[in-house]
Amino acid sequence: MHAAYSGQHLCGSHLRASVDKRVRRRIRRDGLLPADASPADPETWVIGLSGGKDSVVLTHLLHDTFAEDPRVELVALSIHEGIEGYRDESLDATEALAADIGIRHEVVTYDDEFDVRMDDVVEDDPENMAACAYCGVFRRDILERYAADLGADLLLTGHNLDDEAQTALMNFFEGDVAQIAKHYDASLSPLADRSDAPFVPRAKPLRDVPEKEVALYARLADLPVHMATCPHSSEAYRGEIQQVLHGLEDAHPGTRHSIMAGYEELAELAAGRYKHDDAPGLSECVRCGSMTTREICRKCSLLESIEAA
Repeated sequence: MHAAYSGQHLCGSHLRASVDKRVRRRIRRDGLLPADASPADPETWVIGLSGGKDSVVLTHLLHDTFAEDPRVELVALSIHEGIEGYRDESLDATEALAADIGIRHEVVTYDDEFDVRMDDVVEDDPENMAACAYCGVFRRDILERYAADLGADLLLTGHNLDDEAQTALMNFFEGDVAQIAKHYDASLSPLADRSDAPFVPRAKPLRDVPEKEVALYARLADLPVHMATCPHSSEAYRGEIQQVLHGLEDAHPGTRHSIMAGYEELAELAAGRYKHDDAPGLSECVRCGSMTTREICRKCSLLESIEAA
């Protein structure tokens, strides 16, 4: 493989070693494993495992790194949204991986949690929104609640360099400086610098690795990956940003890395700017008890609309 942004030509084994190195370096830089972690009081890391290439590679790498380290316990958390066929096949991949490496694997369904299935939500669409808008709210709720219920010290997701650069550009183009600050506080800043929020902190150890290299790693390592695209996927704006970014990267290799280097520095400044501003206070949702800035959280308001449809 030719990595144009670095000028390197890598064989399969060296590509895998390079990805391993970048993930472990990110874990160190973000301080994800506290100095006081011990076998007597190990860290519990919950991994959002969808069965796609990113989450499968992340889970594989974390297991490779910490399987013999008694300071870390890994738990995989998978979610079935009620998308017939598509999610059933991806769950097969998650179960195969979890069984192969021998880690605890929890599966949660929208049907059990909310009495909804995304196939039905998309058909009814009471809010006239893209499917991803519903699904993202429900998915975040499950990840946050179950990470807390599992006693997680960290919630890890498989966002890669392309994902993060797309998010950075979207925030820039929307002029959303407050969201840039939140992005930094939530998952880009070193763990020790995070504020004591009522949520399990998040981390993205793959965020220095381009999407193409994650896919190649999965193939080279012969990992059980579900490569299909969700049939309800319709994030049109992100898709446009993705195409712009691909064009820039092809013409100017290293663009993604440059975007993120500048974005992280600016995001840190933005986070400092908003740190002492009066933000809406968090309180419990009157319906479900989740922390929210509203009387009724976004998840419950969506569920009310779906129930009324």
